[in-house]
This record gives sequence, structure tokens and C-alpha cells, in this order.
Amino acid sequence: MASQQPMTARSVRVKAARKLTRRASRTSARMFLAEGPQAVREALAVADCVVEIFVSSDDEDRHRDLYAIAQTAQVPWHLAQPGGLATLTDTVSSQGVVAVCRALDVSLRDVLEPRPRLLAVCVDVRDPGNAGSVIRCADAAGADAVVLAGTSVDPYNGKAVRASAGSLFHLPIVCGPSVEVTVARLRAVGLAVLAADGSGGLDLDRVVDDGTLTAPTAWLFGNEAHGLAVADTTLADHVVRVPIYGRAESLNLAAAAAVCLYASARAQRAT
Repeated sequence: MASQQPMTARSVRVKAARKLTRRASRTSARMFLAEGPQAVREALAVADCVVEIFVSSDDEDRHRDLYAIAQTAQVPWHLAQPGGLATLTDTVSSQGVVAVCRALDVSLRDVLEPRPRLLAVCVDVRDPGNAGSVIRCADAAGADAVVLAGTSVDPYNGKAVRASAGSLFHLPIVCGPSVEVTVARLRAVGLAVLAADGSGGLDLDRVVDDGTLTAPTAWLFGNEAHGLAVADTTLADHVVRVPIYGRAESLNLAAAAAVCLYASARAQRAT
């Protein structure tokens, strides 16, 4: 493997990468950090995504597989002292490897041109862990894309990247359009728009049974604390609640998204 003096926290390359822990720098540079072997492996599978990789000098041997992939892709591989690598992460225990990646988000037009059948739309979702988990759920359910609308969190936040468990690199992500613009354009390409909300007039079982979910569908998911605003639910064709059969007060955002997206995926695959 690479033989070089491990970089410190003061090294030029490490200092440049550390700027990407701030949203403003990520937005300006159109780059972000992906931590951990799973995320780095998935990033390397995307052509021209990875700019460079930093690995802790204490963990180099256990990342030999990544080194081989990086060498084949001609991606620079840098050894860093553990303390230097730690400045690139916000976790208590470093996973020993961090990649600098190019931003992957696309326009809403790019997502809608091929006429998708299933989309997840996060509306003003602020928690990066929840945003990453919804991306992971959408990927698992076979959704065509995730839209982070309104004032939703940056999907390249370190916590969001980790929570996506590599799914950030698997499906298109759209950032920033307003919910009004998003819904109008979804309807223009023939997508039914369903709002997931605990006070919905229809329950999920009903829209499964009556065939509503067999149509191309976009689900709106709201803010963790407040759900969807009334102004947002009125944009939808239907407001749908996930039935609670036990004594739980509600489902969290990621769980609700998983239930709704899988219900649509199953209905669409049955037709």
C-alpha cells in the first residue's frame, strides 16, 4: 500500500477537506465528505465521484480492498495521522477512512423527464439523520428519486450521509425547490401526489385496497416536529394516515416513509 508520511491536521490537503464540514463550503465547492468503508465503497462505484481519500495510518491495513479500488480508479489515497483524520469527522469513534466526493444532486427536470413511478418528497425536513434515513428507505423501496423541498436539510451533512448508509450514491437527489413548484411539476408529468399525515382523511389500508397506489405516485413527508403544514397538505390529491393498530402515539418520519413507500412499491409491482 501507499508509503508516505501521514498527514497531520495542519496539512494543506487535510485543511482543505476540513472546510467541507461546513455547509457553506460544501455548497460553494460542490463537494462533500463521506465517512466509513461502506460509504466510500459506494462512492467509488460512481464514476468520477471521488476526488481523494484519507485513511488513518492506524487503519490502513483493514482498508486494503478500498485501496485496490481507489488505485484502479486512479483516486489519490492519503495517509493521515488519526488526529488529523478525526478533524474530518463528527463521530466519536472514527471509522478510519474519509472520501472527498463531488456533489451528486440533479435538477427536478432531470428526475421527471424519464417519467418516474415513485418519488419521496421531504418537505422542510430539518434533521440530517431523518433525511438520510428517508433516502435509505426510498432506495430500499425502489423509488426513482428523493426530493428535498423547501428548507430541508443539506443531504451532504455528515450525519445525513452516514444515515443514508450508501444510498445517497444509488438514486437521484433533488435539492431546494419549493413544495409548490415541486407539486405543480409532479402533476404535470402525471404523478398522483399523496401527503402522509397522521390526521389524514384516508388511511393507508384503504388506498392500498382501492388501487390508488398502483398509479405513479409522489409521497410528501413533513417536518419531524410539526408534520406537513396545512398549506402543504392542501396541495396533495389525498392526505393519507398510516393506521396505528397498537398503543403508539405515532411513527417517526423514517418509519412512516418506509411504510408508505413500500406500500406503493408493492402495489405498483402487482400490476
